[in-house]
Amino acid sequence: MIPVVGHLIRDYAPADEASWLRCRVLSFLATAYFDDVDRAKPAIPAPGLELVAADAAGGVVGILDVLVEGDSATIDTVAVHPDHQRLGIARDLLAEARARLSALGVTTLDAWTRDDPGTLDWYRAMGFAESDHYLHVFAHAYTDPAEPPRAVAQPHPDLRPVALFLHADLRHERAMRARFARVHVCRRFSTALTHQP
Repeated sequence: MIPVVGHLIRDYAPADEASWLRCRVLSFLATAYFDDVDRAKPAIPAPGLELVAADAAGGVVGILDVLVEGDSATIDTVAVHPDHQRLGIARDLLAEARARLSALGVTTLDAWTRDDPGTLDWYRAMGFAESDHYLHVFAHAYTDPAEPPRAVAQPHPDLRPVALFLHADLRHERAMRARFARVHVCRRFSTALTHQP
């Protein structure tokens, strides 16, 4: 554990999960990862790192998960609660991770992120350089009603579906549940409104 002014850098503990999830969701909300929500903390297999920055009350205000494979490592998640940003927490988490990764013999640390200017600036300021790129493409009916049908009905050789959000008629519920692990019945609720003179 490394005490730093205003926060303590330490290993993640299972008791941190709810606070970890809140920190991640709130920090991602104003970024291109706003819809990347988990209901449970993803496991990071050994020898990977799961670091948190905790405030004086023990709440998680920063997180850094790193996957390690041989002499290479990849940042899986780095996030700082919005109320604690710009205090050096991410920098402190990264410094601790670099020290631990060096001790493991890791020679390369990389990260993948989307095109948020502040995030890109942070990585550059921390000594990272851009190398590879690919696209995350989202087809959403609220953006353009023709996008989802275009993405599915007309396969493109350079698009690999990773996740789809689809609607189906309720009469197909049994078939959908047999084919897919996550199926929800979307329900409409209404109430009558009385006219106020």
